[in-house]
Amino acid sequence: MPELPEVETIARGLDRRVRGATIVSVWLGEKPEPFRSPPAVLEKALTGSHIARVHRVGKHIIIDLEPAGSSHKREAAPAQWLVHLGMTGRMLVAEAEAAVLPHTHAIVDLADGRQLRFVDPRRFGRLSIAEPPAAQASAEPGKLFRGTGREPLDISQRDFDALFRGRRTPIKSALLNQKLLHGVGNIYADEGLFRAGIRPRRQAGRLSHAELARLRAGLQAVLQEAIVLGGSSVSDYVDSDGQRGFFQLEHRVYLRTGEPCRVCQTPIRRILVAGRGTHYCPNCQK
Repeated sequence: MPELPEVETIARGLDRRVRGATIVSVWLGEKPEPFRSPPAVLEKALTGSHIARVHRVGKHIIIDLEPAGSSHKREAAPAQWLVHLGMTGRMLVAEAEAAVLPHTHAIVDLADGRQLRFVDPRRFGRLSIAEPPAAQASAEPGKLFRGTGREPLDISQRDFDALFRGRRTPIKSALLNQKLLHGVGNIYADEGLFRAGIRPRRQAGRLSHAELARLRAGLQAVLQEAIVLGGSSVSDYVDSDGQRGFFQLEHRVYLRTGEPCRVCQTPIRRILVAGRGTHYCPNCQK
């Protein structure tokens, strides 16, 4: 599943390529699974809208919409198109004449002749519309969907510590809890714990302030490094141009079972934590 760096990479690419574009028409496929909002709601909200910005919240791509021609004086409330990629979802910018890939569930035609296409073979991805309540119809774009947890890239140390205080679950499980930190998944939980020198089965509530400080720093560093390299392509992930990321070449533990640790040469181990494959170095992580 694409995690924070992959979703951030896609969102930045989409923002660079389609910000300012106007949506002229929408085609939605027959499979019901991708549509968290009813297809009629999606089509109505998207058609004729102006793309004000594309950004990320947690593991969601957020496309801020404004009524076309209303950038200075709004005639209607703004809305947001929320895209969750699930396990295998892709959000691609394509020329209209380009071949349509199998498992394409949505095609959005832009006024300049290009298309936004949502492709998802396993259909775990979700498309929806977020609109402000009637009492907040004047809300600014970008202020509607806030995600389920805290943003790991800018959370303070004090708030980070508070997330795990008193929790009896393994720290790996706590890092995957999207109600605590949204956007962190299996790859970056493993890599962040390695950077911090903390074993994944340690009880979250028993970590010291110093250990949590290392974890916050390690997690933020690995997320930022992964964003710079376009994310990790270990399965189906590609960016909005269809290009693979490169951070998988920098993984220190994830999917390196039996290979020597890049710090101490001890073989990397794989265990299950809350049913998730988990990778760590038994020497570097205590």
